[in-house]
Amino acid sequence: MPANGNRPLKLQFGLINHEGRYLTAEAFGFKVNASAPSLKKKQIWTLEQDSQDSQVVYLRSHLGRYLASDKDGKVTCEADGHNSDCRFLIVPQSDGRWALQSEQHLRFFGGSQDYLSCFAQVITDAELWAVHLALHPQANLLSVARKRYAHLSMEDGEIAVDLNIPWGVGALLTLTYLDGKYALKTCDSRFLGSDGKLLTESGRATAYTLELKCGKLAFKDCEGKYLSPMGPTGTLRSGRCSKPGKDELFDLEESHPQVVLTAANGRYVSIRQGVSLAANQEDETDMETFQMEIDKETRKSAFRTSQGNYWALVSHGGIQSTATELSANTMFAVEWLGHKVALKANNGKYICTKKNGQLVAVCDSIGEDEQFTLKLINRPMLILRGENGFICHHKNSNTLDASRSVYDNFSLQFSNGAYHIQGVDGRFWYVNSAGLVCSDGEAPEDFTLELLEHGRLAIRTKNGKYLRGDQGGTLKGDGLSLSSSALWEY
Repeated sequence: MPANGNRPLKLQFGLINHEGRYLTAEAFGFKVNASAPSLKKKQIWTLEQDSQDSQVVYLRSHLGRYLASDKDGKVTCEADGHNSDCRFLIVPQSDGRWALQSEQHLRFFGGSQDYLSCFAQVITDAELWAVHLALHPQANLLSVARKRYAHLSMEDGEIAVDLNIPWGVGALLTLTYLDGKYALKTCDSRFLGSDGKLLTESGRATAYTLELKCGKLAFKDCEGKYLSPMGPTGTLRSGRCSKPGKDELFDLEESHPQVVLTAANGRYVSIRQGVSLAANQEDETDMETFQMEIDKETRKSAFRTSQGNYWALVSHGGIQSTATELSANTMFAVEWLGHKVALKANNGKYICTKKNGQLVAVCDSIGEDEQFTLKLINRPMLILRGENGFICHHKNSNTLDASRSVYDNFSLQFSNGAYHIQGVDGRFWYVNSAGLVCSDGEAPEDFTLELLEHGRLAIRTKNGKYLRGDQGGTLKGDGLSLSSSALWEY
């Protein structure tokens, strides 16, 4: 486990055949075809490695069933476990595409539309699949060899791989997919060129083929060389290697939300003065930034400092940044109160700010001193994915689609406990009288974010309703209660 307490993201992807169609697992009859023009839920596959033989992989569908091939080349997706017909070998090609070979029968998987089989003895174009990652595109990048995270180094104008913990907005990288290749985009919207320079436009020098080795990722540039960290700061650029070794391998990890909290006294909560937390600072630095790690089961949050320790409830209700491990006393329930939050410790008491700025969990109810303003700092560009796809501008109107396979970047601006959401054209989101979310506002409208679940948030309108994707795939601002259609990966 790396220092950030994260596991690498499970590799989920779409597979695109030679006709540009995605491998699809139908819900009915566990059939597979290659008919879909875009990547949605039915086109997402999860790669699982064999525990004994790391060369062998299993492909799990969105239904939790595994792709399998029998001796006659008949392909199904019905198996609910790792049986011998589900064992495949990935044979990577120089253009980044994969051939999938049945380990049991040594035949290759391919075809088109409803006519898929695993019977080819040699690889032709029909047996090649391009890989489209289905992960949320914003993540942290960990060097396997250096055990350090990548981040934008503004002063050196490079991506450096030298962070112990992926801290601050600079550690957020966006993987952008175009025509089978990927670009790495920094938080200030520049692209990594193979020479290590950051470019404002993407092009041939910023396009990388993604390769998989032992469950890790390698990025191959247009000359066939691989990205790796170089020199003392780990400058990310292409090296001399034309085969990926340990230095060229990376893990993608999900990026946890990082927040700054302001107390009722108008000061930032900080660890600058020592181990006891206090709201007594006027500047925002790493000492005032905390990473929220939300438990998948309880939905309570741990707050991690830039030093790597957690907030902990200690005797007499004190809150100190001394814990090195998670426990019941490092978990806090966050209550979302519109533009403010309240935090309840494991003793059942709310955290309040004393006159000297000290934080203590001693209060039974929420008053002014128990409320904090919480600001999300590491998502200046927001990419939102719901249960049916990404949020994207509608082609022919001012509304937003919530079920697209492609995404738009929206910029997030904090405003006194709320946020303004802005498109690339500089116009703002607002909710119209019919309850539709529109994206052509001249003036900003307040929305509030609630970081409710591990990796997912809810967005509320100024009158408290939830943004949700409706059946037709349109984004609406009329949700009365929290449902799966109102939760967004971010």
